[in-house]
Amino acid sequence: MKTKITELFGIEYPIIQGAMAWIADGGLAAAVSEAGGLGIIAGGAAPVEHIRAEIHRARAATSKPIGMNIMLLSPNADELAQLAIEEHIEVLTTGAGNPGKYMEAWKAAGIRVAPVVASVALAKRMERAGADAVIAEGMESGGHIGETTTMALLPQVVDGVSIPVIGAGGCADGRGMAAMLMLGAEGVQCGTIFLSAAECPISDKYRELVLKATDISTVVTGRPSGHPVRALKTPLQRKCLQLEKNPTQQSLEELEAATAGALRKAVQDGNYEEGTFMSGQVAGMVNTPSNCYDIIRKITGEAEQLLKGAAARFQ
Repeated sequence: MKTKITELFGIEYPIIQGAMAWIADGGLAAAVSEAGGLGIIAGGAAPVEHIRAEIHRARAATSKPIGMNIMLLSPNADELAQLAIEEHIEVLTTGAGNPGKYMEAWKAAGIRVAPVVASVALAKRMERAGADAVIAEGMESGGHIGETTTMALLPQVVDGVSIPVIGAGGCADGRGMAAMLMLGAEGVQCGTIFLSAAECPISDKYRELVLKATDISTVVTGRPSGHPVRALKTPLQRKCLQLEKNPTQQSLEELEAATAGALRKAVQDGNYEEGTFMSGQVAGMVNTPSNCYDIIRKITGEAEQLLKGAAARFQ
C-alpha cells in the first residue's frame, strides 16, 4: 500500500503507531516498524538517557525507520530535540507546543516532522513552521484530546494544508483506515488497537479492561482544567467526574492530587482503583489478543479490499 506517507517516511504501510506515554517503548516501536508501519517511542518527560536506551533497543531489533515523539511543553524538550538528531531518528511527531524553533536543525539532520493537530488553524501554523506532514487527531482518540471528531476534522485539515495529512482517532480495523483514506488522509495513526498486541508493555489488568470494553466504556475527564483526557471508566474517572461537577479551587486541587501518577499506576501496576487507563472509543472493537504483525496486515488487507470494491458496490 503506497501513499505519500509511505514514501515520505520510508515505510511499507501507512500506519503510524501512536505515541502512548509510559507504553510506547523501544520494544513496541521496533515491532511495529519491523511489521511495516512506523513505530514511535514516546519521549514524554522521561530522562534523556532512558529514551536513548529505548532507541538503541529498537535499533537492535529492526533496521527499519523508527519514530520518536516529543511533548514540547516537557521540561527537557530541548534535550530530547537534540537527542533525536544525535540518534538519527527518521521521523518526529510532536505535541503540546510549536516545534518551530527546532525545525531548522531537524531538517538539516534529515528528520521528517509530523506534529499532532486538533484544528485547521494549528495545522496551517505547523505547515508554515516547516512540518513535512500533520496528524489530524479527533476526539475519539485515547489520552489528551481536542473537541472535534475525526470525521469532521480530517477533511477540513486536508483542505486547509498542502502537506500530507495522517488521520488519527477511531481507527482499529480496515474500515476505519479506508474511511480516513477516502476523507483525504495519506495514512493513519493507531493507538488503542496496539494495546491488544503481545509486544505492548502494559499490565494484565490494562489489557483485560481494553479487551472487555464496549462502545460506551470510555469517558472524558479534565475539561474544567482545559486538558481533557479520554480513558476507560474506572473508580478514579468516576471520582474525577463527580469532582468536576462543581469545579472549585479545592476540587481542582483534589483532582490534581488524585490523578498524579495515575497513568503509571495503570500501565505498570494495573491499579484499577487509582489508575488512568487511557483508551480511544474504538476499544469496543478491540476484543482479541494479537501482535503487531497481524494487526498491521489485517488493517491494511481489509482496507485494500474495501477500497477496491467500493466502486463495484454502488454500480
